[in-house]
Amino acid sequence: MKTLKMGRRALLATAVASLGFGAPAFADGHQVLDSIHFLIPGGAGGGWDGTARGTGEALTDAGLVGSASYENMSGGGGGTAIGFLIENADSNEGTLMVNSTPIVIRSLTGVFPHNFRDLTLVSGTIGDYAAIVVGKDSPINSMDEFLAVYDADPAGTPIGGGSVPGGMDHLVAAMVMEAAGRDALSVNYIPYDAGGTAMAALLSGEIAALSTGFSEAVDLSNAGEVKIIGVTSDARIDAAPDAMTMSEQGIETTFVNWRGFFGAPGMSDEKLAQYQAAIDAMYDTPEWEAVRARNGWVNIHNSGDDFRAFLEEQETVIGDLMKKLGFL
Repeated sequence: MKTLKMGRRALLATAVASLGFGAPAFADGHQVLDSIHFLIPGGAGGGWDGTARGTGEALTDAGLVGSASYENMSGGGGGTAIGFLIENADSNEGTLMVNSTPIVIRSLTGVFPHNFRDLTLVSGTIGDYAAIVVGKDSPINSMDEFLAVYDADPAGTPIGGGSVPGGMDHLVAAMVMEAAGRDALSVNYIPYDAGGTAMAALLSGEIAALSTGFSEAVDLSNAGEVKIIGVTSDARIDAAPDAMTMSEQGIETTFVNWRGFFGAPGMSDEKLAQYQAAIDAMYDTPEWEAVRARNGWVNIHNSGDDFRAFLEEQETVIGDLMKKLGFL
């Protein structure tokens, strides 16, 4: 496998950018819903957890929703929560499940039998870029320096991630290395069950670099644990202004992991409209801006049919890459 064409590498980012940022509020600052229950397919502290709790915080603090509750339901790579929502659809109209790019990846690979088409698509909400980081004591300070070490010994320069082979962290590492002119099939990717385990491996020298979400990378960088050597955004991000983008370093690739919300199948049109109205109005509130800026998220708002079109496009782009890597 040689280099992916730039058009295909950039296709997802272009689709994301064309969706627009934010939307005019039409709730006029008034409460739209009495309550929302957020179903989170993973444990506390992860990206899904942060997105659900941050959204709930903004909605309630802004007065758009009376109260928010949260339920963490780990298992099956997110499949347990999806199955629960589908199997208990009649009693879950008051529930929103958060999810992200893995619902596309794991459906493609058959990790669970359902996909986004089996749910009510409410709204894409935010994006989190990806980053490559090295340990605080690593002699590497840029992607150029990392690639020099990698070229000297590809097998001995492993990249770790918090997802399984073929999962999102692996795909991001593959995209970056392909864009850098290296063969992604030669990347020695080492999977870890959780971010904490992967961080321990990075700091111990078990892996040379870590592929992770930008918001997680910022937290680790602020804590003095890692150095961010490349971000998959198209411009530098305020939350880490010293972190260089991949394109700044001659690696022409961008990627954003969307996060958004789904309802149970068969949700009433009235309830769906209420959820979408609350999220639409949320973007114009200072409460949301505080949450967004704190986490380094980018606003990526698409509801209903636009959300479906975006997911179908992502399914095509990711599916093509996974075929090249031999996972499909």
